[in-house]
Amino acid sequence: MIVGTAGHIDHGKTALVRALTGVDADRLKEEKARGITIELGFAYTDLGAGGVTGFVDVPGHERLIHTMLAGAGGIDFALIVVAADDGVMPQTREHLAILDLLGIARGAVALTKADLADKDRRAAVTADIHQTLAGTALADAPVLPVSTVTGEGLGALGACLAAAERGIALRSDDGPLRLPVDRAFTLTGAGTIVTGTVLAGRVSIGDEVLLSPTGLPARVRSIHAQNRVVEYGRAGERCALGLAGERIGRAAISRGDMVIAPALHAPTDRIDAELRLLASEPRPLADSAPVHLHTGSVGISARVVPLGAPIEPGAAGPVQLVLARPIAAAVPDRFVLRDASATRTIGGGRFLDLRGPQRRRRTPERLAHLAAAKTPDPREALTRLLAAPPHFVILPDFIRDRALPEAEATRAAAGTERIGQVVLAPATLAALRQSLTERLAGFHETNPELQGLGRERLRLALEPRLPGGIFPAFLRQEAEAGRLVLEGAFVRLPEHVARLSAVDEALWQDIAPELGGDARFRPPRVRDFATETGTPEGEVRRVLKLCARAGRVDEIAHDHFFLRTTTAEMVRLAAEAAEETADGWFVAARFRDRMQNGRKVAIQILDFFDRHGVTLRKGDLRRINPRRIDLFDPAESVAVITPA
Repeated sequence: MIVGTAGHIDHGKTALVRALTGVDADRLKEEKARGITIELGFAYTDLGAGGVTGFVDVPGHERLIHTMLAGAGGIDFALIVVAADDGVMPQTREHLAILDLLGIARGAVALTKADLADKDRRAAVTADIHQTLAGTALADAPVLPVSTVTGEGLGALGACLAAAERGIALRSDDGPLRLPVDRAFTLTGAGTIVTGTVLAGRVSIGDEVLLSPTGLPARVRSIHAQNRVVEYGRAGERCALGLAGERIGRAAISRGDMVIAPALHAPTDRIDAELRLLASEPRPLADSAPVHLHTGSVGISARVVPLGAPIEPGAAGPVQLVLARPIAAAVPDRFVLRDASATRTIGGGRFLDLRGPQRRRRTPERLAHLAAAKTPDPREALTRLLAAPPHFVILPDFIRDRALPEAEATRAAAGTERIGQVVLAPATLAALRQSLTERLAGFHETNPELQGLGRERLRLALEPRLPGGIFPAFLRQEAEAGRLVLEGAFVRLPEHVARLSAVDEALWQDIAPELGGDARFRPPRVRDFATETGTPEGEVRRVLKLCARAGRVDEIAHDHFFLRTTTAEMVRLAAEAAEETADGWFVAARFRDRMQNGRKVAIQILDFFDRHGVTLRKGDLRRINPRRIDLFDPAESVAVITPA
C-alpha cells in the first residue's frame, strides 16, 4: 500500500511519518534547515499487515502544491494531517479538493499535536474536519488524535493503516507497464535512477522500456520495490529503476516523463476530457483559459476549451485540453487543474480521448462520442462508442490509449465485427452492407454501360464513412464473400456486366485486336483507327472512352489507349525495374528498356502512373506505391476485356 500525506505546512506530516516508520523523509539540507518539506519524501515500514507500506510525504506550502500533485497520483490511502492547535487551514482544504478530484476514496485524518489541545478543542477541530470532509469521497474517514511527542494514538493509527492495507486488493499487473517519474538522479556505481509508483503492469530486470514523451529507449538494470532489492516490480508498488541506454542520463530525464512498455508510446498534446469545476470558483470557466495541468507526475501549461455550454462553478462538462507540449497519458487517467498563476486549484477530472480533434470538436456527433467514452469499463465504453458517431473504433488505438491488458482487450472486443483494424457493431456492419448494395444497384441502373462505381466515390457515399486506409479492407472482405466484384479502381455488383450498344460493340470488335499482341506496348492512336476503319475520329474516340469507363482500356495519353491487361503488365514491369535498384527508386530509361519502347511513350506511361498514385515521383526518379500497385490488376477482377 502507498500512503500519501496531505495537509497544511507545519502540521506535523514529516514528524508523523518519522514516528510511524523511523525514517526522516526530509532528505534535503534546505528542508532540514527550514523545517519544512520542499521535495517529495519517501519512507517504508511493515505495519504488521504482512507487507511493506510506503509513505509519500508531500509539501504543504502553497507554492509547493505542484510537488504534492506529483506524489498524489499513485497513492492508495490518504493520511490527512490536521494540527489540533491550528485546525483546518487553506492548504488542508486544497489538498482535500485535490484528493477528491483524483478519486482517492480511502483515508484517515490524523489530528496531530493532540498534546497541545484539551478535550473541547479536540472536539471542535474534529467537528470542523467532518464538516470539511462532507460531500467528498473521504467523508467517512476516521479522525484519530495523535501526538509524536507523547506517543498518544500512534498505535491506533498504525492499526488503522494496517487494517486498510489488508482491505486493499492487489492491483492487477497484467497490463503494459506505466510508471510516472517523480524523481531522477544519478548514483555512483548504479547509474541513472528514476523513481515512481507503478500505475499498471510489471517491470523486470532486463526489460526493454521507453521513456515517453521523448521516446528514449532504455534497459532496466536494477529494481528497488518498496525499498527492497527485487527482480521485478508490479502495479501499486513504489519502485526505483536503474536504467541504462545510449542516451540515458540524468539530463535526459525529468519529472513528468513516464517509463512505459514500448507499445504504449504515442504522446499527445490535445486531450478531450470531462472537467469538474470546483464550487469555490468565482465564475464559469472562460474559453481558452490558461491553466496548469497536473496528471501523474506531469505539471504543464495548457489551455482549456469548453466543448459544450460554459462550465459553472460546481458543475462538470466536456473540455479540450490543449497542452504546451506532448505528454504520455492514458484513458481514463485523472488530472487536476490550477489557475494561470498556479496559486489555486480550480478543478479536475478524467481524460476521455487522447486524440482530440482540432476541427469540428463541438459538433453534436463529437459530443455524443465523448459522452460514450465517459464509461470507465472498457467493454461498455466500446459498446457505447460503436453506437455513437462515427460508429467505428480503430481497435489498436483503443487498446493502446487505454493501456489495456490482452485479456481485457479481448473481452472488450467480444461480439463486435472487424474490418482490418476497425471494429463495428454487427448492426452497423449490416447497415453498411445494405447501403453498399443499394448504392451500387442504383448506379448500375442509371449507368448500365459503365464498369462500376469508383472506390473513393463509393466510400464517400456510404454511412458510416470508413477511413480511406480501412475502406479497401472492407471492399476486399465483401469481394471475398461474393457480395461485390473489384475491377481495378471500380466496384460493381456480381450480376452487373457493362455492355455497349450493338453499333459501338461492333466498332470495339474491330479495334480490340489491334490493341493486343506484340504491339500492345505501342498500340495505334485514335486517328490511326479512324483511318483504318473509315470511322470518324470523334466516334472512335467516344467508343474508346466508353470502353475506358467500362474498364476495358486505359487512356494513357490523349487519344492513346492501352488494354487494361496491358496496363497491369506495365505496372509489373515498373515494379521489376524498382526491384533491380537498391533503394527502390528507378529512372525512366530502366522502365523503357524493359518495355523495349520509345522514351516519349515510356514517359507518358509513367506520368499516367504518377497521376493515379501507382508511382511516386521525386525529380527524375520514381518508386512504386505499394498501396496502389493493384489498381489496374485484373487478378482482382473478372472484367470483360474483349467483346462478349
